[in-house]
Amino acid sequence: MVEKIRELGSESMPMNLSEMFMDLTNDVICRVVLGKKYGEGESGDEFKMLLRDFVTLMGSLDMGDFVPWFGWVNWVTGVDAKIDRVAKWFDEFLEGLVEERLKLSNDGGDDGEGNKNFFDILLQIYRDNSAGISIDRDCIKAQILIAFAAGTDTTSTFLEWAMSELLRNPRVMIKVQDEVREILSLTGKAEIAEDDLEHMQYLKAVIKEVLRIHPSVPLLVLHEAREDIRVMGYDITAGTMVITNAWAIGRDPSTWEEPDEFRPERFLNCPIDFRGHDFQLIPFGAERRGCPGISFARVIALKSE
Repeated sequence: MVEKIRELGSESMPMNLSEMFMDLTNDVICRVVLGKKYGEGESGDEFKMLLRDFVTLMGSLDMGDFVPWFGWVNWVTGVDAKIDRVAKWFDEFLEGLVEERLKLSNDGGDDGEGNKNFFDILLQIYRDNSAGISIDRDCIKAQILIAFAAGTDTTSTFLEWAMSELLRNPRVMIKVQDEVREILSLTGKAEIAEDDLEHMQYLKAVIKEVLRIHPSVPLLVLHEAREDIRVMGYDITAGTMVITNAWAIGRDPSTWEEPDEFRPERFLNCPIDFRGHDFQLIPFGAERRGCPGISFARVIALKSE
């Protein structure tokens, strides 16, 4: 991605960062989850198109979920047909991958323990019943879809907002660039390496500020109350759909000074983090119901920025 930006920049060509970020996160997730990229060539274009359709459907409003009587609306608008098409394509695609990997393993073509990806680990559990855990093929395919749903659009959306805020706030951009130059000067390197990221405190503050003001999933993942409970004077009955407004929490004026201002300095020497222990900042949810991909997302964000 960096090389492509350099090439376009040297030719003074416009660049679509939204597409670049989507391609980047798609390639990263593909390599981590499946072991290789699937976004190249004619079939790759189809894969990316269906992945975008899948992510769009995941975030679309289903009136039937809220008012069951309106469930027919999705049939009329064609949403149900689109869901069936995307689900069928992904099921066939993932079923083919399962067969291919199982055959490769049976033929002795396993890459070895050091090169296993997420898909290989799931297949190993499927074959060996590892640690007493039993999963079937549908479970494997569901876990792969969850990884794509949770790791592609969310990360690319974050990167878009981060770049937008840096462009809108040249002061912040200059401070990030100065920090990069300072690290390179101290280490004598030509480019930032992964072990340098931990020393980039201002960049970390920028990431926290982007997550505060622009959470990738503003209402988090929907939950359901498992039992009757009383919260802040409200009676919540079992089975009620619970929505957490992370966007409003991150802009709460009782917690944040000038909450609508993009000011990364608020996080310098500040103990508040986004790992789910500080309820003032919960872009990934919190505690047991928080997103398990927090650490992965943090590394991708740091490297991409």
